[in-house]
Amino acid sequence: MKKVLVVEDEQLIADLLQKKLIKEGYYAFAAGDGEAALQQIREERPDIVLLDIVLPRMNGFEVLAELRKDEELRKIPVIIISNSGQPAEIEKAREAGVRDWLIKTEFDPQEVLEKVRRQVGPPQ
Repeated sequence: MKKVLVVEDEQLIADLLQKKLIKEGYYAFAAGDGEAALQQIREERPDIVLLDIVLPRMNGFEVLAELRKDEELRKIPVIIISNSGQPAEIEKAREAGVRDWLIKTEFDPQEVLEKVRRQVGPPQ
């Protein structure tokens, strides 16, 4: 079963994404801040990470920087979830190795599911 880590400090969004992914057959779990996310990535080795940029204790770009330092962890695909669709922020994320991008105000759970499938395939 494919593992998906949802890193999101807005509980409502984290719950929504987690429930949708679980319903579709993925093993989904969440972290509410950047430090917790790094710890879970190191322990659980998810197949993909959905990562918010604005997080307490360590922002999404700091989490990405830490992942990129590790030979194994840098292989994990990351999809950014953000309130901003600013080209400069998207470019910075792409340079950090981000695979895809979602803007919170514009996505629906089905779109998230499709992007996850595109990166890691079906849940099994």
